[in-house]
Amino acid sequence: MRIALILAAVTVAACDNNPTKNSTKATVNEPVATASQAATSANAVVYTFSNEGSKVAFVGAKVTGKHEGGFGKFTGTVKIIDNDVAKSTVSVDIEATSLFADQEKLTTHLKSADFFDVEKFSKASFVSTQIKAGGDKGATHTVIGNLTLHGVTKSISFPASIKKVETGVEADADFGINRKDFGIAYAGKADDLIKDDVLIKLTVRTKK
Repeated sequence: MRIALILAAVTVAACDNNPTKNSTKATVNEPVATASQAATSANAVVYTFSNEGSKVAFVGAKVTGKHEGGFGKFTGTVKIIDNDVAKSTVSVDIEATSLFADQEKLTTHLKSADFFDVEKFSKASFVSTQIKAGGDKGATHTVIGNLTLHGVTKSISFPASIKKVETGVEADADFGINRKDFGIAYAGKADDLIKDDVLIKLTVRTKK
């Protein structure tokens, strides 16, 4: 009886390992037209960022545990309009083939057609359409834009903490997305099902 109770407790604990439990879940909608304001404004200051100093990471989970990963190669641009973050835009292009996970075998599986299918969908991208002041859980801003992942484009909205610094912009965000919204629907093993929600963790450090 005691062993049964212990096993039950372990099972419950394992099932309660959603990586997005304490984070805001991104709002997902159909894609919208991208802003052109930053490209045409004479008052735009352009900063860049890449995997050298910035991070695009994720945390996924199945019944038996969590796994961390990310993308090892990406480049991005932040255009600040009129010295105001809320008037500005951000874009990033990601090499999906640079995906990595905390286990070599898992890295190979995530790159396969069961998940990201990087041979077919070698690129991912994000282009903002709006940045609003204020955000959930104390975030300074809410970022809205089109995320293209696994060949699917959706508009997502998520909170971020953004500040201007001497080198341009520092931004940090963590939020949840449902992988099935982007056509990544592999269920996993019957006794070790994969969670639908994935935690996205962004660290952006720009330079001129």
